[in-house]
Amino acid sequence: MRRLPALFALLLPALTAFAGEIVVSEGESIHHALRQAREWRRTGDPRCEGGITITLRAGRYYMEEPLFVRPEDSGTAASPTVIQGETGAIVCGDPRQQHTQLWPAKGMERLLGFDTANRTITIATPPPAQLSMLNSQRATLEMVVHQRWAIAILRVKELRVEGDHTVVTFKEPESRLEFEHPWPQPVIDGERGCSSFLLRTTEQRDGIEQLVTVSGAAYVTIQNLTFEHTCWNRPLHKGHVTLQGGFALVDAYKLTENEGLPWDTGLENQAWVERPVSAVSISDAHHVDVIGCTFRHLGATALDYNGITSECTISGNRFEDIGGTAILAGSFAESPREVHRPYGDLAPRCQRLYIADNTISEAATEDWGAVAIGCGYVRDVTIAHNDVRGVNYSGICIGWGWTPLYTGMENNHIVGNRVSDFARQLYDAGGIYTLSNQPGSSIRDNIIGAPANAPYATNDRAFRIYLDARTDGFTIEGNTTGERSITRSDIGDNHPGPNLIVEE
Repeated sequence: MRRLPALFALLLPALTAFAGEIVVSEGESIHHALRQAREWRRTGDPRCEGGITITLRAGRYYMEEPLFVRPEDSGTAASPTVIQGETGAIVCGDPRQQHTQLWPAKGMERLLGFDTANRTITIATPPPAQLSMLNSQRATLEMVVHQRWAIAILRVKELRVEGDHTVVTFKEPESRLEFEHPWPQPVIDGERGCSSFLLRTTEQRDGIEQLVTVSGAAYVTIQNLTFEHTCWNRPLHKGHVTLQGGFALVDAYKLTENEGLPWDTGLENQAWVERPVSAVSISDAHHVDVIGCTFRHLGATALDYNGITSECTISGNRFEDIGGTAILAGSFAESPREVHRPYGDLAPRCQRLYIADNTISEAATEDWGAVAIGCGYVRDVTIAHNDVRGVNYSGICIGWGWTPLYTGMENNHIVGNRVSDFARQLYDAGGIYTLSNQPGSSIRDNIIGAPANAPYATNDRAFRIYLDARTDGFTIEGNTTGERSITRSDIGDNHPGPNLIVEE
């Protein structure tokens, strides 16, 4: 942090040119700069008038712990707190974990069997040289399994060779979660063949996952900064078995007696999930904006708005090479709640977000089941004029709960976006994807390309717009492929509600 000579420091309150400005140079501490701003707020220093700006000069700022922005760091509408960067200011952690694919050498191989009773997966026996290599790397050996709209990352416990096939067992807790929960699971002899797998080793151990955490603050702007190089440690310790959208299961099982519940007579699965870690996290906050930043080479989620959040703008940012979801917002009924209940108190907790003019390319590179923009229980959210391309699952997703009931999700608008090159690895996907009843919502004037020809998909369920379970309350109009209007035949659905309006 730049320090001024003592004489000038004494005169500082009278020098408006320096009022409320803190400048940090490479090698100095962002944490100390924020602490200085906090003390100005705490003591009512005149430099707070008109706002406080912390400016990072060009350079790399390596983080050993996240920058915590607390309620005491809050500004006001007349005196905001701004954390910004000059061109070339990079807030960074460690390089991401590196993986080496061991078998097969390229692509994926098809599974031969998936045994829920014995908790095993059967594969073709690799050639002797590859099998020897796999056994030598057992301590860090993972199996990545394709599961329609998600992947599982399973730490290998044992490879048991039985002639031309090999039976694989896995460590806990992922073994229990993988085999007890029915959706998603691998497909054997599906529409387009069996699910696929690869075996790989992970060379790097734990690294920093979070760079900035804003909690309980208001009137804070983060702008013109680059965030890069975070890790994703969860698979190293617990594996990674997901429900959907990158949300890992922490407990899950299939109902074996009295299948069905009052709000869903066909429900057979119970699931409790964990929110994925994010490089920049904003929670229990309002008027916290992220403007003109770059997020790149991140292991999991890039930017997350969770808890009670409102009146926030995410605009003009670039997201490149994101391991998980680029922009995540709203509750997904994380544990201790069970995700399939129709909650009515969650949507009002995340409202009036404006997500606009962002460019997202190469998202969901580590967890193929993550998305570009993912919003759960939200209301009064606008997603407008974003450019999304290069995603392994769905592009822009909104809604949660799988319910036709009114839960408070309403007035959500997906307008004027461009989505292309999506569903590159997983199907049951949409360029724009929705869930549940959201009255007063709309999907308008978007340009949506065709889903990619995913090489390992086990079905053909990928659509430009996918109205998944119990979607209702949307007006859909003015959307095109770039060459023609999107018609009802371009739109997939799964038990949609009666209050959809589709204008062709």
